[in-house]
Amino acid sequence: MEMEAYAGEDGRIRTGNLGTATAHAFTAVVGAGILALPWSMAQLGWILGSIVLLSFGLITYCTSVLLTDCYRTPDPVYGKRNYTYIAAVRSLLGPRNELICAVLQYSLLWGTMIGYTVTTAISVAAVKRTTCSHGKCGVSGNTYMVVFGAVQIILSQFPNLEKVTFLSVLASATSLAYSLIALCLSIAKLSSNHEVRGSLMVAFSEIPQDAQTKVWHVFQALGNIALAYTFSMLLLEIQDTLKSPPAENKVMKKVTLLAITGTTLFYVSVGCIGYAAFGNNIAGNILVGFHHPNWLVDIAHLALILHLLGAYQVFGQPVFAINEKLLESTFPTASFSSTVYSISLPWRHKSIFSFTIAKLLFRPLFVILTTVIAMMFPFFNGILGLLGAISFWPLSVYFPLRMYGVQVMIRRWSFRWICFQALSFVCLIVSLVSALGSVASMLESLKKAKLFHINL
Repeated sequence: MEMEAYAGEDGRIRTGNLGTATAHAFTAVVGAGILALPWSMAQLGWILGSIVLLSFGLITYCTSVLLTDCYRTPDPVYGKRNYTYIAAVRSLLGPRNELICAVLQYSLLWGTMIGYTVTTAISVAAVKRTTCSHGKCGVSGNTYMVVFGAVQIILSQFPNLEKVTFLSVLASATSLAYSLIALCLSIAKLSSNHEVRGSLMVAFSEIPQDAQTKVWHVFQALGNIALAYTFSMLLLEIQDTLKSPPAENKVMKKVTLLAITGTTLFYVSVGCIGYAAFGNNIAGNILVGFHHPNWLVDIAHLALILHLLGAYQVFGQPVFAINEKLLESTFPTASFSSTVYSISLPWRHKSIFSFTIAKLLFRPLFVILTTVIAMMFPFFNGILGLLGAISFWPLSVYFPLRMYGVQVMIRRWSFRWICFQALSFVCLIVSLVSALGSVASMLESLKKAKLFHINL
């Protein structure tokens, strides 16, 4: 059945609804970050780890709900549309904040694409190991990253985020699959252990490490958890796919509730049960810690690979769009960025593929650059922590709170304004320390690594 299409007051046709937006949201929220949550719990201990997991979920939900009212300005129902997160920042906070937001948002999106490339190589390598005799075979990540990049070059030719809905549905389904498998395998291991492992407070693992390294890992764990809840930087882009009526902000509030509640339950379950099963010596990627049954572990890795194939485009399409917009504004009369070519079949009058020369060339070049950088810095936990640090305070807390304050004209020094400032300050401290820990961890890893020589 074809979906109903509605043309808005701006002439654009939107077909999104509660179901498709929820699929996009789950794809944006539930990602490879879930696999690092048990490791993050191991760095923080039971008490602090549980508090941080729940707190980040609550903070993300509250700020995301406020952000939905910034899609239209000045009125959240009848005002002018802000098609992107950056457009909302420009409309409510001005061009200076727009530039800062743009750098942060697209750095995060691009960094996530790099992280997904690394994670895919790790999963493919894990599957290959199970097919080798006694696990003894050379496994290099370069080839897998190149193949993943080649597939993304093809997928990058989809015109925009709304046209990759089927990839979001696939990514949502597969993320559910590998999360459930990781959860079930953790439950099975916990049952076989006949004990709950881990420490109530922050504790050292049995692996020798100095106090400074432990502190860095604690800070990095905060960044990992922050990244797992990252959602705000794509919320308005997803909201822009919704048809109306009903009002987009009302639908997006329901989407936010479904996405954040569902993912929080998953995160708490996987993070806590995985930690209880492995204790303080858990691997950075929980799937790497499982070896039996081989077939089920392989299915989990394959589901993760399929998820990353789709999620890469959900994060990549806004990056492609802004690059092409900048190119078009820089060269407004150039035919390579403005002339649209179409390909159609003889028996069909409707075009099956439309493109510009810029789209055909620059998207593949961008994917290639992303793949090369991933090959240079294959640090799973370090990348996740740094991305979480970059995104959490400015994109998930500071800008949503400020924009909402301007939208509803919250008075300075009122009770709500003071609460917003206090929350923003606490989250700023969390972002700073998690960035510090992640950078320190990556610098330590660089001492043992060689560029373009990746053994996974």
